[in-house]
Amino acid sequence: MKQGKILLIGRPNVGKSTFLNNLIGTKVAITSPKPQTTRFPIKALYEGEQGQIIFIDTPGIFGKAEDKLSKRINQNTFQALHEEIDAVIYMVDHTRKRDFEEGKVLGIVRKIEKPKILVINKIDDDEKTYLPQYKFLEDEFKDVFLISGLNQTHVKPLMKRVFELLPEKKENEKGVLSEAQQKGVYPLLNVDSYVFIAELIREKVFLMMGEEIPYTTTAVVDDIVTRDNGVMLIKARILTTQDRYKRMLIGTGGRKIKEIGSYARKEIALATNKKIFLELKVETDPHWQETYY
Repeated sequence: MKQGKILLIGRPNVGKSTFLNNLIGTKVAITSPKPQTTRFPIKALYEGEQGQIIFIDTPGIFGKAEDKLSKRINQNTFQALHEEIDAVIYMVDHTRKRDFEEGKVLGIVRKIEKPKILVINKIDDDEKTYLPQYKFLEDEFKDVFLISGLNQTHVKPLMKRVFELLPEKKENEKGVLSEAQQKGVYPLLNVDSYVFIAELIREKVFLMMGEEIPYTTTAVVDDIVTRDNGVMLIKARILTTQDRYKRMLIGTGGRKIKEIGSYARKEIALATNKKIFLELKVETDPHWQETYY
């Protein structure tokens, strides 16, 4: 039986979270086409016939972290690099040009003294490719896999190689999970229900609002109560930095916040297998970045 920890690293939007969600078979990390979707490392458990793996899904590293939140996200990723890990999956997106940001990530990966696997993601997207720009990496990495994290194409041979790199669990050795993690809810190991539900709400903001607003917002869950009839009552807030963004999030006649709440409620119900009553409001808080990140 194999067991170990795998670090997932790459620049923003290469598809790390989509890969992990589809691999595990349930949502453990929110996804959207926008940067900053993942803001802190996610630890999730994968269990297969060959053993157990804790995946550490890191936020994408920004080449130029100009605002406080981007700087904090980079710090969260750098902290995850100090975890005791057994191997690294370095994921790149061949549909995007190599740039300074990619170079920064590669420089970090080169300094990690653990076995490394180069994963070129999104091979199902062949309309636009910059694959020749990444060809030189095949000489640097012993293990190279071309996959689709979305469709799980070629993921089985990748996982076979991942397990080959992991150590065997010795007799009487403690499992890959700590005592605290063993008491938690699988497969998500470092996020409680309050944070997980808040992330699902924030995902809907990222997916349903324009380019600027998601980066000025976060979501906070204040209370979760299961009523006698089994309905889960959730009280949550979307925080944004300015009143003009608040008005846009609420929308004319409250239509936009109702729409966000409806999609979030359905997602939470699917994740928890419970009937959900979501009480969602929008507040202006110019300092939420300092408070919550």
